[in-house]
Amino acid sequence: MSHSHQHHAPAHHHDDGHSHEHEHDHGGHTHKHGHGHHHAPTDFGRAFAIGIALNAVYVIGEATYGVFANSLALLADAGHNAGDVVSLGLAWLAAWLSGKAPSTRYTYGLRSSSILAALANAVLLAVITGAIAWEAVLRLMNPQPAAGATMMAVAAVGIVINGATAMMFASGRQRDLNVRSAFQHMASDALVALGVVATGAAILFTHWLWLDPVISLAISAVIVLGTWSLLREALALALAGVPAGVDRGGVASYLAGLPGVTDVHDLHIWGMSTTETALTAHLVRPGAGMDDALLAQVCVELKTRFAIHHTTLQVESGAAPCELADHAAA
Repeated sequence: MSHSHQHHAPAHHHDDGHSHEHEHDHGGHTHKHGHGHHHAPTDFGRAFAIGIALNAVYVIGEATYGVFANSLALLADAGHNAGDVVSLGLAWLAAWLSGKAPSTRYTYGLRSSSILAALANAVLLAVITGAIAWEAVLRLMNPQPAAGATMMAVAAVGIVINGATAMMFASGRQRDLNVRSAFQHMASDALVALGVVATGAAILFTHWLWLDPVISLAISAVIVLGTWSLLREALALALAGVPAGVDRGGVASYLAGLPGVTDVHDLHIWGMSTTETALTAHLVRPGAGMDDALLAQVCVELKTRFAIHHTTLQVESGAAPCELADHAAA
């Protein structure tokens, strides 16, 4: 295999806001590193802190009133909020760990912890929702009286707390799956609380005891449907799949169309974190010399057109067969 050139252009997210360029020459291999430092809005740390504090206090109060009012809907809402305190803590920890500098052991740093947190949060939400649905089925078979007025009052507070917390994460949910998982939890709980208010009102007027578990089942179904995409995306990232929104075919076509390139192989695209995407590929350019300007342009294009932040390209002359030519999908 002939290695005539390697190019690395990683973009890492840190808090210093500076850009650095380093160039090294090692035995005929030119390694050019371009580090562009970006970071998520700093107010998310504050949003996590406020969300955790509000929900921790609310969980205690809601669970107490849930037992007092004998309301499964209230206890269900408290269960979701308890899960959210844990999930917000996980997401906050992952966001902090993602900013840690790379080390000799963890050469990418700990940025992939945000992927693990998003996956854990999706699973946690699904498990809690399943437990609530099971309890609702048991309650359907054995209806019990519930205090409608208490349900409405406590759940109304929950709508405000959960809704306000969700809005703090709304701006980052499109570009960061970890933040999206936090948003999804809080928005789900606001929906549960809204359902509890509606259930309390209906019970007050109709005295239909079966409404409490039926509404809980309906809300659980809505949350599961909403969580499915989050779980699927988080699992795909954890398995080093191509991140949602990245057009692998478009990337392959773009690389294949570069001047002098006759073949593209060993192309891999994966999520380094919930906000950063990496790419490695071998480009065959027969008779072409080293072209730092072209490779630098390619890295910029991949970042602006495909949101790929960390690119490593290996250029080969094609004089000898590459043992990795059939290693990855073409």
